Amino acid sequence: MQKKRPKHLALHLIKLPLPGLISIFHRVSGLALFAALPLLLLMLQYSLSSVETYTRMQEMLDHVLVKLLLLGLLWAFLHHFCAGLRYLAIDLHYVVNLKQAQRSSKIVLLASLFMTVLFGVKLW
Repeated sequence: MQKKRPKHLALHLIKLPLPGLISIFHRVSGLALFAALPLLLLMLQYSLSSVETYTRMQEMLDHVLVKLLLLGLLWAFLHHFCAGLRYLAIDLHYVVNLKQAQRSSKIVLLASLFMTVLFGVKLW
């Protein structure tokens, strides 16, 4: 009997449900935050060292690309935080069925985007 199995999965053709996408975004945002940690610590060090390094840091932060990078890191933090609360609710059995999981995924996505826009406008 010959089995017709695919030789590889076409991952770009698989349509994940929203909870699956939220899970992937949670992992990507955690990786981005971990990778940006040395940069953020360096920025903290420069801002606390002296007045000269603080003013140079302020000049660097006025650049549009740096602001966009920090806005992306802000989204990563807020999404990771909201998704972490969602997974905590799942672990505590507050989210027990598929409908609640889908609704909590929408809430996480909308809340993280809303807070990013809110804080981004405030910080820009």
